[in-house]
Amino acid sequence: MKIWVDADACPVVIKDILFRAAQRTQLEMTLVANHALRIPPARNITMLQVSSGFDVADDEIVKRLTTGDLVITADIPLAAEVIENGGQALNPRGELYTEQNIKARLNIRDFMDTMRASGVQTGGPPPISQTDRQNFANELDKILTKHLAKK
Repeated sequence: MKIWVDADACPVVIKDILFRAAQRTQLEMTLVANHALRIPPARNITMLQVSSGFDVADDEIVKRLTTGDLVITADIPLAAEVIENGGQALNPRGELYTEQNIKARLNIRDFMDTMRASGVQTGGPPPISQTDRQNFANELDKILTKHLAKK
């Protein structure tokens, strides 16, 4: 399993949790973004800079993804593609996207897009809370523990 991070919008506190987890487990992790990022000096952690543009980072992740890989993203369409291609997708707030919940998440996202397009101010998501951080760390730990137990 490799960890892919949709890093353009991933909160710094979540990246820090991921860096520690990657160093602890020695799993490969790649952050994909359209701008340079600072990463710790570790052989198993890399940064892939892609050109700017709509969904360029998402497309690169899907292209490189292999079955069983884990993708960290808040992008619901990307999560749907990841699941469709045999990967796992985890939201930075700790919600694991699954075949059972991704269609509902896509429907809500599309509905909110329609609302925004019609001029309704929906606001953005709230800042990452301590509870969100803990939920993310716990869910990530479950996924990594399950994977490492299979080895």
